Amino acid sequence: MYGLGTVTLKPAANTLAEWRAVYRGADVVLDPASSPRIAESAAAVKRILANGAPVYGVNTGFGKLANIKIEDADLATLQRNIVLSHAAGVGEPIAPPVARLMVALKLASLAQGASGVRPESIALLGAMLKQGLTPVIPGQGSVGASGDLAPLAHMAATLIGVGEIIVAGIRMPAAEVLIEAGLMPLSLGPKEGLALLNGTQFSTACALAGLFEAETAFQAALVTGALSTDAAKGSDAPFDSRIHALRPHRGQGETADALRALLAGSAIRASHLIGDKRIQDPYCLRCQPQVMGAVLDLLRQAAATLAIEANSVSDNPLIFPETDEALSGGNFHAQPVAFAADMIAMALCEIGSLAERRIAMLVDSSLSNLPAFLTQRSGLNSGFMIPQVTAAALVSENKQRAYPASVDSIPTSANQEDHVSMAAHGARRLLPMAENVTAVVGIELLAAAQGCDFHGEMRSSAPLEAVRKLVRAHVPALEDDRYFHPDIEAASALVRSGAVAGAAGGVTLPGIAE
Repeated sequence: MYGLGTVTLKPAANTLAEWRAVYRGADVVLDPASSPRIAESAAAVKRILANGAPVYGVNTGFGKLANIKIEDADLATLQRNIVLSHAAGVGEPIAPPVARLMVALKLASLAQGASGVRPESIALLGAMLKQGLTPVIPGQGSVGASGDLAPLAHMAATLIGVGEIIVAGIRMPAAEVLIEAGLMPLSLGPKEGLALLNGTQFSTACALAGLFEAETAFQAALVTGALSTDAAKGSDAPFDSRIHALRPHRGQGETADALRALLAGSAIRASHLIGDKRIQDPYCLRCQPQVMGAVLDLLRQAAATLAIEANSVSDNPLIFPETDEALSGGNFHAQPVAFAADMIAMALCEIGSLAERRIAMLVDSSLSNLPAFLTQRSGLNSGFMIPQVTAAALVSENKQRAYPASVDSIPTSANQEDHVSMAAHGARRLLPMAENVTAVVGIELLAAAQGCDFHGEMRSSAPLEAVRKLVRAHVPALEDDRYFHPDIEAASALVRSGAVAGAAGGVTLPGIAE
């Protein structure tokens, strides 16, 4: 449906690259090999119920009400009620690509056969993904334990024909959409409502989306950082591999390698190898491997956590068909996701912070030896004065957003759920933070290209000249002041799409390797 290939959801075995593809819009199918385990799990729930013993969420109430036994005649109502009562989210809906990723994560989790959900229920979830039916999920209401209850309840509600679904970009009543798609709303079986709405898939989807956008911004910032280095006639000596061999952090070394490759063969660099009176560049140029390398290491650590979480089962209780046991535990507690989200937030802060410092350096003629504010007729023209202010505003906004969510907790459910992760808060802020960074890096792209323009006929390296050509194909050089907003939008779009990193072809830019 989306024209981006197909991802097969394999129980506990999907890669970050595959989850990225789902987020970007790839079709999704469930591995048929999961069918026997799904059926066994559903059958185990029936056997467990037949024993008559109380099992949390199957024939009891929920949370603080777990001590209340539910009669067999009311079990279907129990599951419907938990979905309706827990669909209490508020706020703007999350972006459809994130909601779709959330559905895929839930489908993959249920398909591991530890949740007791019937094959027909899992089939409906898969059919919605296949037909492009995306639940409308309010973004606020989860504390990240006992799972992302409210957001996942809104997803589960669409399966029973309640709530709204986005189809072809239009919000419509869920029941109407299902009928038009030839799908029947579910009548939930024992445990199914609880299994659908208990888990970390909302937080994980938001965190993964933030991770993928952070990686794109990181790679673009390596390119713009190299371009800024040439614009300021900075030195590539700080990228010498011998320096980084003495402090062998993986990200630092790989970042230095990439910067060195991006600048290799630059005539601008060659022009001031001899006779340059400057001894050292500002930190925003000289310390790029140390700062951006640490960012890369942090993103990789977060990626490792999220790769495990995306392939996990995180609802409760968990069903073990081999022994017909339903074991209550705490896999729904999203503390690992909360920590990962906080790491991504810190990384985003530093990508933007360093890029903004390079912009500030370029517009300051006393530091860059370029015309003030990158305009020939300063005074009459303000040039890049206010784009730098905009970048500073976005960086400060991200700093305010980056306070660790994982250090917070608040008791819920009458103190039964007395410690929560706040993973949803930490993950939900990441896309807006990434969008801020994208704009900052976009402004740097324009400023660095403008700075290089002042070097006349001297060319940068082949990769950086390709980037300059890309920029100038979308944004002309700034001769006199003009309406700046469209320029920033165009540059930000190049960053967001991955075109900036792609234009530097031939240079391997490090990322969140699997």
